[in-house]
Amino acid sequence: MAGSNFVDYVKIYFKSGKGGAGSPHLHREKFITKGGPDGGDGGRGGHVILKGSSQLWTLLHLKYRKHISATSGMAGGKSDRSGADGNDVIVEVPLGTIAKDAETGEVIFEITENNEERIFLKGGRGGLGNTHFKSSTHQTPRYAQPGEEGLEDWFILELKLLADVGLVGFPNAGKSTLLSVVSAAKPKIADYAFTTLVPNLGIVPYRDMQSFVMADIPGIIEGAHEGKGLGLRFLRHIERNSMLLFMVPCDSKDIHSEYKTLLLELEKYNPELLDKNRVLAITKTDMLDDELIIEMKKDLPNIPYLFISSVAQKGIQELKDLIWEQLQ
Repeated sequence: MAGSNFVDYVKIYFKSGKGGAGSPHLHREKFITKGGPDGGDGGRGGHVILKGSSQLWTLLHLKYRKHISATSGMAGGKSDRSGADGNDVIVEVPLGTIAKDAETGEVIFEITENNEERIFLKGGRGGLGNTHFKSSTHQTPRYAQPGEEGLEDWFILELKLLADVGLVGFPNAGKSTLLSVVSAAKPKIADYAFTTLVPNLGIVPYRDMQSFVMADIPGIIEGAHEGKGLGLRFLRHIERNSMLLFMVPCDSKDIHSEYKTLLLELEKYNPELLDKNRVLAITKTDMLDDELIIEMKKDLPNIPYLFISSVAQKGIQELKDLIWEQLQ
């Protein structure tokens, strides 16, 4: 997922179709000079519909579509013929997409299932033809209803990635390297902070042809919940992960303190994140001997942990086993 191709926020002006007008037509044919009303109803305006697609991972396809409109319904005709409904517009979005009111920020709904369809904006109702207004005292009504106007406004579509495991750590903790080793994902990797500027997803194969999805979230820094660094832009992606894999390099000055700082940032952003299962991976441990590892274990958080090295493939299978156990 190339950096320039990952889009998780778009603002679009949506407009549903107007309903068609009802017909005020009066029946006319040879030898019948004063026929009764026979005007048909107008057609419904087209809906704007959001549809979930498991084949999409980003909102890139909507980045340059600033206006999306459904068509209007057709007017009713003579001989009680109803007008055709307007064409619905179906907008496909990745799973985990949230629709919001652009002005208030209110969440309208979210799409989480493949092929799930939600009517975003209903098309206007078609007007009734004059046949509906005939009565014993008014035999030839010469009026009909106009079509109902469609709905229109600015809305925000925001993506929160759906993944089983979210990688949480400060920049350069080894998250991208781990993802590249356990999956086919090829995130950008370099020996400096903020290499990862967009989330990356990878499908991790497991025993007996099973798998789980891992998300590499761009590095958090202290103050991320206030928008520092990449801050709020990517913290929201962690909300949808089933469990969190905290990653701290073994050369950290204080592994326990770094873990607590990461945890505090998540808590300040959304306290509910602390309800998720958590696992700690101490990374870049290929040069550690057993004696040093035993010493480091004395001051680690009270959560499941492993010492790993993605480069040396150390502890990788054990980490997969631990993650699978937590997910189940």
